[in-house]
Amino acid sequence: MAASGPVTGKALETPSGKGATGENFPVGSWLLPRRLRPHVMAFYGFARATDDIADNPTLSPEDKVTRLDLFAAALESGSVDLALAKADQLRRSCLETGVTTRHGLDLISAFKQDAVKNRYETWAELLDYCDRSAAPVGRFLIDLHGEDKTLYPFSDALCNALQVINHLQDCADDYAQLDRVYLPLAWMRTETATVEQLSQSKATEALRRVLDRALERTETLLAEARRLPGAMHHGRLAAESAIIVAIADSLVARLRHQDPLAGRVALGKFALAAATLRGLARLWL
Repeated sequence: MAASGPVTGKALETPSGKGATGENFPVGSWLLPRRLRPHVMAFYGFARATDDIADNPTLSPEDKVTRLDLFAAALESGSVDLALAKADQLRRSCLETGVTTRHGLDLISAFKQDAVKNRYETWAELLDYCDRSAAPVGRFLIDLHGEDKTLYPFSDALCNALQVINHLQDCADDYAQLDRVYLPLAWMRTETATVEQLSQSKATEALRRVLDRALERTETLLAEARRLPGAMHHGRLAAESAIIVAIADSLVARLRHQDPLAGRVALGKFALAAATLRGLARLWL
């Protein structure tokens, strides 16, 4: 049953327990300038809090939207409510750095969509969602580091690829816990797969074909994303981007050969270290 009651005070956030260390990419890592890390963490804290609201299985869609609207209002106008501290912290960060609040508001737009929409008909429809749920992260970092906005398309490609990879990693859990399916339904019909097959312990041949189609599109995004590190002026951000591209490449390769329904497909410490070295070597060479 959906949670009821007022959405004021400390009850606004619904922490999932997820943190920066659980992401596919490094958040606020040592590669970024020390003076900018607090701003990166302010953006991440806002993104994590609002994403957790959208992904909370006990809240009604209306309750989620109400909470997210409060975060959006606080980001735009400020708030003294401690329940909205993460929104106000990001607002103050944006005022200090001159970075637009638009990136945070785009996240809210995507998470409000998550609250009321659980199926996607086409790849283009899914990418429209990713443009608001993932791309704002890269755009924020580009603006924060004073990079040129002409890099947005390369950054968007990388962030959207990471989002799709995350969707594939979590496809079974998303369906089981939230009845949410990010695989395009048009592909499912073409390959004679059904959403119900996501509840099985092993992907059917039909569902595997759908996963592979998503991976092919992700590889196309990563081909565009590989242009990002070398086009940057900020060496530390370029290095961070190169590492993230290499991590994404490794995850795609792993998802090609492992079944996300059988268990979460992720990189261990050794594979992450190898991807880090591979990314830096690709940038330097």
